[in-house]
Amino acid sequence: MAEPRRYQLQKDAANRLIADLLDAEEVPAERRGYFQQLLTTALKLHEDGAGTGDLKITNAAFKELRYAYKVFAPYAGVRKVTVFGSARATSSEEAIASARLFGKRMTEEGWMVVTGAGAGIMGAAQEGAGGEQSFGLNIRLPFEQEANPWIASDPKLITFKYFFTRKLFLVKEASGVALFPGGFGTMDETFELLTLMQTGKSALVPVVLVEAGPKPYWRIWHRWIAGTLVERGLIDPEDTSLFRIVDTPDEAVSEMTGFYRMYHSSRIVGDDLVFRLVRPIHPGHLTELQDKFADILSPSTPFADLSRSAGYGVSVAREDIWHALIGPSPDSSFWQIFQGLRPSSLRPS
Repeated sequence: MAEPRRYQLQKDAANRLIADLLDAEEVPAERRGYFQQLLTTALKLHEDGAGTGDLKITNAAFKELRYAYKVFAPYAGVRKVTVFGSARATSSEEAIASARLFGKRMTEEGWMVVTGAGAGIMGAAQEGAGGEQSFGLNIRLPFEQEANPWIASDPKLITFKYFFTRKLFLVKEASGVALFPGGFGTMDETFELLTLMQTGKSALVPVVLVEAGPKPYWRIWHRWIAGTLVERGLIDPEDTSLFRIVDTPDEAVSEMTGFYRMYHSSRIVGDDLVFRLVRPIHPGHLTELQDKFADILSPSTPFADLSRSAGYGVSVAREDIWHALIGPSPDSSFWQIFQGLRPSSLRPS
């Protein structure tokens, strides 16, 4: 059997120099492979004859990623909620007040708030949270977007050149997402987030759509989703269970914090999706889960004490995971029983 091809440059001398550089920087053995590939990838752009424009994009994006990792790193153990919504000052007074109260209430629950750093609803959520308990992920635009005064002078303000690097952190760092009324940008963020969750490319987090203002916004949006996308078979009915529509900031806060009553985090292990729990499942719920969802639970030790730090866990087969987890009926879904919540608290609006 042929030996697998190593990821390296064409010139042996260049590969040796990379190895020497890693030695000089005293990169630990368990991380050495990642740094070797990063350096190799950068120089492969030279070998490939990448154009100057492509080099500029890659260089700027890589630097933005590096800096954002650095800013978020000290707060890795703190749950964060990302708030999306209009950056325009013309947002309704009700929406502004609702976003401000939501930001304040989430920090009172021990969370931090992440916004796009703009004005309008984003600025209101930032004001409610306060600069010390929030992050601002600004974007350089030829118009409209300047950092709001509550985050403008804070070291947790990050200004991005590219939307794609900014969006990565708006989703990656979120333990929950709250969406308020907004324009094209908010719609873009809503559909991208739901696509990532639908396809299993982002973590399981609570997503709340907050009605705020004199007229319905998300319920009109939802009528189109259900009446067009679901009706025409473009999405499945259970895909609408990926989010909840709420009417008040307190309801939004309750959805965020209640989501983590049992659930801690999840990860893919082999062919299984493993949920880490904050405490053991109630025996009655455990029996119900085992009886009703035997077809998706992993046959090998589906419920186990994973580790002292991670607590208890449940392992679920990956195939058709979303359809099995969320239902066709949220009142009897795996997720609802798993969380140990009353059906009324999970019923979509």
